[in-house]
Amino acid sequence: MKLEIENVGAEAGSRFSLGAVMVTRQAFERLATDDIERALRLHVQGDWGLVCPEDRQSNEEALAEGLRLFSVYEDQSNTRFWIITEADRSLTTVLLPDDY
Repeated sequence: MKLEIENVGAEAGSRFSLGAVMVTRQAFERLATDDIERALRLHVQGDWGLVCPEDRQSNEEALAEGLRLFSVYEDQSNTRFWIITEADRSLTTVLLPDDY
């Protein structure tokens, strides 16, 4: 499902473009829009959330080299979800780990 979120990525502090934002059906049904928006704002600012140190470093390298970006967050009820921005920055997907 395509999610229309205004101004995410256009704010000061954004490090890259999100492109179109898609949310898997399962994530859309289980996550609050506010939690998704909060996480997208963190993601686009380079706050990679709950990723391990190695993935944090990989994301920093991916920013410089134009590769895929990966973040992990939890919503208010501790449901873990991922955000992936494709290398060409045309698409960002919000998904649950089971969706992968």
